This record gives sequence, C-alpha cells and structure tokens, in this order.
Amino acid sequence: MGLKEKLHNIKEKGKGKKWLSAYSAFHTFVYTPNETTHSGGHIKGADDLKRTMTNVIIPLIPILIFAMFNVGFQQNIAINGYQDGMSFLSSNFWNFDNFLIGAIKLVPLLLVSYVVGLGIEVIFATINNHEVEEGYFVSGMLVPLIIPIDTPLWMLAVAVAFGVVIGKEVFGGTGMNILNPALTIRAFLFFAYPTWMSGDKVWVTGAVERANEMAKGANLDAISGETILGSLAQGKEIVYSVSDMFFGFIPGSVGETSTFLIVLGGLYLIFTKVGSWRIMLSAVIGALVMGLIFNGVVDAGWINEGSKFYSLMSTEYWRHLLIGGLAFGIVYMATDPVTASQTNKGKWIYGFLIGFISIMIRVFNPAYPEGVMLAILLMNVFSPTIDHYVVQGNVKRRLKRLKTKTA
Repeated sequence: MGLKEKLHNIKEKGKGKKWLSAYSAFHTFVYTPNETTHSGGHIKGADDLKRTMTNVIIPLIPILIFAMFNVGFQQNIAINGYQDGMSFLSSNFWNFDNFLIGAIKLVPLLLVSYVVGLGIEVIFATINNHEVEEGYFVSGMLVPLIIPIDTPLWMLAVAVAFGVVIGKEVFGGTGMNILNPALTIRAFLFFAYPTWMSGDKVWVTGAVERANEMAKGANLDAISGETILGSLAQGKEIVYSVSDMFFGFIPGSVGETSTFLIVLGGLYLIFTKVGSWRIMLSAVIGALVMGLIFNGVVDAGWINEGSKFYSLMSTEYWRHLLIGGLAFGIVYMATDPVTASQTNKGKWIYGFLIGFISIMIRVFNPAYPEGVMLAILLMNVFSPTIDHYVVQGNVKRRLKRLKTKTA
C-alpha cells in the first residue's frame, strides 16, 4: 500500500487517527499537497509554506558550509596566531581539517535543534489534532548559527524546548507567534546561561576546555577568541582587516561572520520575494544613521578617549555592518514575515528602528555589545502597534479626502 493510500485510510477509516498530523507532516514533506479548495474566489500561486521555508534554507546552506570551515580555522589561528593577508580563496582556510573540526561541532547542534524542536511540534500537533507546519525548518537551522560553537547540547535542548513551547506553541503555532522563535531561544540562552554566551572563550572551539584544564594545573597554552565587538567594548586594538571582516575570517557566532555570504543570501531572499527589501534597506539606513550620530559626537569632542563608550562610538559608522550579528539579524531575523510589520510604511519604520536601536545598544551596553537580538525582539512586540497607527493614518487621510470631495 502506497503512502497516499495509507493517508487516505487514516482519514476515512480512522485507523491510527491520533497520528494523522505526524503522518501528514511526513507526507507533505515528501510530496506536494494534493488538497484543493472548491469554493470562493482564490488567487493562484506556485508558492506554499514549504516552498517559502525552502527558499530561506537555500541561502543558509553556503553560510553553514562556510561556518564549518571557519570553526576549524579560528581554532587554528587561536593556537598558532593570526595570519595576515587572508583571501576568500586561501588554501589555509578551505582545507579538510578545518571542515572536519567544524562539522564535528556544528552537526550535533543541528541535530539537537531539529530533533527537539520538531519533536515538540509533532507532540503539540498530535494533542491538538492539527497539522504540523514547516515553520521550524528555518528556525531549526538558524539557532545553531547564532549561538557559540561550544554550547552544550543539553543546554541547547532546554532552550529549544522553551523557545518552541513558550515562544510559539502557546500562541497557536506557526503564523501566530509574536516573537521570532530563533531569537527567543537565543535570548533564553543568554539570560539563563550568560557565561556560556559571552566572554572571550566561547567563540573558539576548545577554549573553554583548555581554560578548565589550565585551572587544574595542566601545562597548556590558553586560547582566546574574543569577538571584534568584545574587543572594541574593552578598548582593545583590532587586528582584523576590513577584508577579514567582510568575508568572515573572524570569530563570532558561526553564521554571522561572513557579511559577503549574508549579502548574497539577502539578494536571494529579495529575488524570491521571501524577504522584504524595505525592512533590510531601512534597517541598514537606521544603523548607519545611529553610527554617524556617534561619530559626530566623537568628532565634536563631546566624549574623551578615556570613556568606556569611546571605542565603539569612534568606530566608523559603516564598519558596524561588518562586525557582530547585525547583518545576519537584518537579513534572516528582522524579515520574518510573521513577527515583522505587514504594511509597507510600517516596514520602513520597523526596519529603521531595528538598525538604529541595535547600534545604540552596542555602544551603551559594553557588557553586551551585540544589540541586534534585543532590538529585533523589541520591535517584534511593537510591530502590531506600528501597523495599527499606519492603518489608522491611512483611514484618516481617506476620510479627509472623502469629506473634501463631498463638500
């Protein structure tokens, strides 16, 4: 008996009906849904939720592969020293040893993210007797890309369970959540396990283990892999070139380092009409405006070099787009169609404030210089309010025009 015939028996005869949602999820993952509507007016389109999620995953795959190489590369330069003059085609980066180190660390994080997240979604779908949506396919890949590479698997499992249940399922599942699920998981990790989410040891694999062994008396060289933002927050000199920052030969959350691949991914999302170019462009403008304001404050001499804010304030405004997770957050998080603003004018406001607030948090909170996560979650909460006032403004303008015509 074929897969479709078995699904028909479950629907019509009730055999194993409680497993219908899980069975249907696997069926629609393998096959195109064959259900059609029979009444009402409809707009025909080739896209569905599965295709939309696939179009987000496709540009993430090059970032994932690059991340595996970069994990091994960062461990290598942390032990042997920084190598100046790196290029995107350098054989020192693209070698199997680097890839193997990264794959060993990153693949388990992916598996835990998907197994726990999809498992919980299947359980809720079975209990509530509704279909399993494909929304977590994207979140499941995003989560390992925005956390430190040595995050313990049990810790990730707890965070994913929290994010899926509290951040998504309690609101009704895919399409009903008010916060981005991946960022909800990241926020839970940051506030529940802060020592694993920040510092100069968590961004390079093996650094935490070496530090623990050294504390026990082992004769080992320490590994430090502080991010550029962390160094700037402490007023340290940056050894990485603009090319390193753009192509991604820097430490950080594994998915956020290569601005080059993130830009290519953003262009793909715009081309497929999955991501909003208005949100991306306005967020970039907001970040540049805030960066220019801080540069102006420094140039005017209103803050001295001894201030703890000086280093990040004096960073060239455009460099903020190359460091930290700002670019990744703008392209893959801020454009989430569920939690972002829905109106065109609202998207401009929503995106601008994300970029603006991200740089503000970076400068004024040196303990946590990466502010894009908090900025996006904050604007997720306010996006319905933005849309409400945009719609009300349109209604008032139309009523005013109507009164003018009838006068």
